[in-house]
Formats: sequence, structure tokens, C-alpha cells
Amino acid sequence: MKAFITLIAVIAFVSTGVAQDFTKAMSTAKTAYGAGKLEDTHFALQQAMQEVDLVIGKEVLKLLPPKMDAMEIIAREDNVASNVGYVGATIHRSYEKSGRKADISIISNSPLVAMTNTVLNTPLLGGMMSDGKSKTVKVQGYKARLEKQAGSTNDKNDYELQIPLGSALITFKVDDCTDTQILEFAETIPLQKIAKLIQ
Repeated sequence: MKAFITLIAVIAFVSTGVAQDFTKAMSTAKTAYGAGKLEDTHFALQQAMQEVDLVIGKEVLKLLPPKMDAMEIIAREDNVASNVGYVGATIHRSYEKSGRKADISIISNSPLVAMTNTVLNTPLLGGMMSDGKSKTVKVQGYKARLEKQAGSTNDKNDYELQIPLGSALITFKVDDCTDTQILEFAETIPLQKIAKLIQ
């Protein structure tokens, strides 16, 4: 409960507009609950949680590295959006330099987490789903799935790394790299700090 109250205080200081939306949604929820309108209460609470998720997403963006090797942030592609139909948010950042690109997407409360964890934690299933282009790796102590993307050639490899963090899924894609390079890049992402914010 203390953590929830702290989070509410953070929201109030981060953005006045967001805090006003949050306060309005909470007031609506309280009024609806007092009137016995549970469906309206539930809806208003979902609206309030969406505001919280957006603020958390913006804080996560601040944690992501300012550079990925020589690749620079493409600021216009930074994005935080509420997940439709789910509590949570999608956070996106892109990096680019000389035609080489990297993308980080973080989906909190991702429906794909359960399937990814099943593949990572069931050796038999992971082996059956392997086509020689994917493998299980560890990044900062977290199990992850590394996959060479379709269309990769001998002189150009594109990789995707999926890292489950509790109920969130980080998907990290890098063009024109080796498996070693994408893992080195992934080490610069502060996974533990992100996990604390989005859990």
C-alpha cells in the first residue's frame, strides 16, 4: 500500500496534466463505488492505471542508454502508449547510424510472456521449437531467447532477443550484427532498474 501511495505522489510531480487525469479518474471511481456502480468503478480505475502506466513508461525511457555502440537515439521514434485491452504500456526506442538500426520494445503485462517463459524453461519444448536459428542465452542473469531473423545472409545478420522480466517482455532487435554483438549491446540495458519500475 505504501508503494502505491508513493507511486501516486510521483505521478503528481511528474506531470500536472497526467496527475489531473489520474485524480479525475480516481474521483470518478470513488463516486461510482459509493453509488454501487461497480462496472463504472472498474472502468475508472482502469483509466487511472493507464495514466500510471504512461508515467512509468516515460521513466523507463529515461533509463535506456543514450547510445547503442555508435548508433544514436532517433528521438522522434521514442514512444509510450497504453496497451489496448490490457493494463500496461508499450515502450519503444530506436537507434540508428549509417543505415544500421536497433530497436527496443518493452510491453508490460505482455500476453507473450507465458509462451516465451515456457520455451525458455522447458528444454524439450525449446528443442522442438528450435530450427538452428534460435538459442537460449542469459543476459544479466535473465534467461532470454536469441533468434537470427529471416532474411539474414552470410554477410549480414539481423538478430532478435526476447527477455521476459516478470510479466513484461523486452524485445531487442539489431540489424547487421553478430550474436556476440547483440548480447554485448543488451548488457548496456539496465534490466534490473527497468524490472523494478514495471513490476
